[in-house]
Amino acid sequence: MDPIKSLDEFSLIANVLRDVSLTHRSWFSTASCEQTINKVQSRLDSEGRGFLTKTLPSLGKALDKALSSGQSFDLTNTGFQPSEGRVTPIFLGEFFERVLSASGSPLIPGCASSVCVLRQILYLFYKYELPYTSDQEQAVLTQFERTETELIETDTYLHNVQVWMQWSVDSPVRRRNCPRMVKIARAARATLRELFRHFDLSDISPSHGPGAVSTGEKPWEKYKWRNVPTRLTDMYPFDAFFCASVGQVCDEHRKWSSINDESEVPARVCLVPKDSRGPRLISCEPPALQWIQQGQRKAIYSLVEKHPLTKWNVFFTDQVPNQCGALLGSQILSATTIGEGYATLDLKEASDRVSLELVRLLFPSDLCRFLEASRSLSTKLPCGRILNLRKFAPMGSALCFPIMALTIWSLLHASFSDTDTRESILVYGDDVVVPLRVAEDAIAVLEAFGLKVNRDKCCTKGPFRESCGMDAYQGVCVTPLKLKTVWTCLPSADSYESWIAYANSFYRRGYFTTYKYIVRALYQLYWPIAGKEHHVGAPSLIDVSDQQDVPIRSNKRLQRREVLVTYIRPLTRRKVLSGWSMLLRFFTASLAATDPDERLKRLRILWTKDGDQDICRDPFSVSLYTERRSGMLGRCWL
Repeated sequence: MDPIKSLDEFSLIANVLRDVSLTHRSWFSTASCEQTINKVQSRLDSEGRGFLTKTLPSLGKALDKALSSGQSFDLTNTGFQPSEGRVTPIFLGEFFERVLSASGSPLIPGCASSVCVLRQILYLFYKYELPYTSDQEQAVLTQFERTETELIETDTYLHNVQVWMQWSVDSPVRRRNCPRMVKIARAARATLRELFRHFDLSDISPSHGPGAVSTGEKPWEKYKWRNVPTRLTDMYPFDAFFCASVGQVCDEHRKWSSINDESEVPARVCLVPKDSRGPRLISCEPPALQWIQQGQRKAIYSLVEKHPLTKWNVFFTDQVPNQCGALLGSQILSATTIGEGYATLDLKEASDRVSLELVRLLFPSDLCRFLEASRSLSTKLPCGRILNLRKFAPMGSALCFPIMALTIWSLLHASFSDTDTRESILVYGDDVVVPLRVAEDAIAVLEAFGLKVNRDKCCTKGPFRESCGMDAYQGVCVTPLKLKTVWTCLPSADSYESWIAYANSFYRRGYFTTYKYIVRALYQLYWPIAGKEHHVGAPSLIDVSDQQDVPIRSNKRLQRREVLVTYIRPLTRRKVLSGWSMLLRFFTASLAATDPDERLKRLRILWTKDGDQDICRDPFSVSLYTERRSGMLGRCWL
């Protein structure tokens, strides 16, 4: 095994290309492979990492657009030159020729393995988590504010729809002659009213989420209430939803006046990694609002995933239905079945374009009272300015995902009257699958109510579909492996776990040269690493046959064979809070996460005697907190 000093991007993509040459040598020879590698080297020398993270993905997006829209391939603004007599590029031209015609239109049928190779190479570094420039960050913040301004026009239109609905409510003639969008809004509201008919949003089990809060409290500080707005306690009384028991009410009632008042803490805008184009903007909610939002979210999830109206169409925890819809939609249709497939729709800034007025228009008014009580009214930008929110909830709010999904589903469900179409609509957040024959109508309806459809990423024609992480071409999965974690030359728990997973993914896809290259780099920093055959509870490699032997010993005391491996030890902190705060955490974070029928059993087995010591047999501890960032590396015998 030849030692390597580090793992660099050029060597990685070069090994990927060599693997491709080995598996597709009939049309991608060794000579062609080396020419392509040299081209990558020269472009990297002149453009830097941007060639991998921006230029190659732009070529991939042009390919996806041609395959999903049926339009001719457009090489403009991709940074590549076309082949002679063709509109496809010289770069990887051997694969483009098997997918697109000389004029750039998709071949039917095309070569699925060529699409898989192209997308793997072009998108390999698309998600690479490199530092963002200030211009990229400012562009995201500017767009966030621009969307708020654009919602003013949307709210005006929605107000007019509301007026039409009220004007025609008592007149059958007016009701028949009102605009179609008014009829859709009325039908969507009736559908959601039926969904929430027997639903009580005051019956929730609140809890804190894993994310950060706007006021910066640590996880163990979230249970010490500092600000709970009165509009929240009007719907969720402080003694019933923010106290562990009646005893706490008696002990701490004098503190309520300083905690429960009219003043409010705004949410806070944060930027987190997304992809090579720039960061993603999320909202950190105030602790009290997050507490109630999480309880509301769990209650809505439970209802929607069980209710006959939605359990086959709206999903919050299962992406498989949408992924299957993408696979089925990508299959080539015969001339007699054109229009009978499925289209996948992609919404742009979906969470930011579901306005408060739209939620008020569609959802039952008694439900909206509870939803608005836990909603942030404003958010604080990084510059310190406070921005009042017209959207219902930005990304980061626990209610953003379910309310967005139900809004989209209710509008589409109300737009089509036939049962087959309604049953074929699948919604997972802003990922939507609809029958192909109604795709354009569905887009028009969503845009009419202020949502923004990304037409460049909607797959309505051709043999390509994408939804919920499934990229499908002609019924074949062509989802590429996208690297996110940047390799570091110093040992890192996050890098260790991620690159073992990347290596195993390459192995499963048949990129064995790339797998060996990554494993050699891993061994230089992290040896010993377990193999899958060792069956240990630590990150493991699929194949370690030609690598360094892993130390093995026989543990005579435990009568078992043990392997010395590198593992990740979670970073934990032990923090002891006041008695009432710890009891509140126990009730909400431990017992609330357990099935109600098992709670009594769990209480009985929580503590057991071991000699003179009381040992906690339950993995949950009210005083133990796990850090969200990666753990520490260690070595042990397993």
